[in-house]
Amino acid sequence: MIPHEEIKVPVAGGELAAVRWPAAGPDAPVVVALHGITANALSWGPVARLLAGRVTLIAPDLRGRAGSSGLPGPYGIAGHADDVAALTEALGLDRVVLAGHSMGAFVAALAAVRHPDRFGPLLLVDGGIGFPAPTHLTPDELMTAVIGPAMDRLSMTFADRAAYRAFWQAHPAFAGAWSDEVDAYIQRDLTGGEPAMHSTCRIEAVRTDGIGLFDEEVLSAVRKLPAEATLLWAARGLMDEEQGLYDEQRLAAADLGGTRLRPVAVPDVNHYTVLTGERGGREIADRLVAYARA
Repeated sequence: MIPHEEIKVPVAGGELAAVRWPAAGPDAPVVVALHGITANALSWGPVARLLAGRVTLIAPDLRGRAGSSGLPGPYGIAGHADDVAALTEALGLDRVVLAGHSMGAFVAALAAVRHPDRFGPLLLVDGGIGFPAPTHLTPDELMTAVIGPAMDRLSMTFADRAAYRAFWQAHPAFAGAWSDEVDAYIQRDLTGGEPAMHSTCRIEAVRTDGIGLFDEEVLSAVRKLPAEATLLWAARGLMDEEQGLYDEQRLAAADLGGTRLRPVAVPDVNHYTVLTGERGGREIADRLVAYARA
């Protein structure tokens, strides 16, 4: 793990918490990175280490999570996109590279479309390309289909931090891929007192955001990107299953021809380790540096 700074910036309704990993030099470029639907800023910790001081990385806790859990609604992908634009404005950043993992990739794409003057190239990590919602599912059934056991976790309690660690270490996606950085990311999500600690994620925020992934404005954002973008997609899924969120057939069906998005497969990683593992993290870090220096 490498040291980071905790910062806060004004947004609608209060202050947005963020983590900043400074670059080695004062004139280094800046990248803003967005986490997934039940994650937090420290999910980008492994990438920050692998950047090795080549750029400054800033990752907010999105509204309703971790250090930003106290921010009120309205929630939704568009709200997050506007929060990210407000963060860059508050920090005096312009045309920064924007990255997002999972839900954060959808937020990044929409932010680039809604605020084209604030952001430059985009790196989407296993997210950003959506598909129409099945019409036979209720909103809660749809949420379960999208994020599965992650939704159940939000209503659970844990005796202490060790119990929460054990819960996550048993997750198939992290088998053989645990690290101090992953532990820090997981522990940032935990709040309350023993023996009834719980996730910082607001269920209302997660539900609203999850359903919002199927909004037409969100689904169409990748087709309207104002700048160059890359999608790094993981070969394996959320539970380390062989079928990932994307594959060649699904991407072909999405018909990305004519867009500014270029899909690139990352083998031997799942939906989580594409961000938190060494192989995926290095791929992300190197591409962010290339974008930031372009």
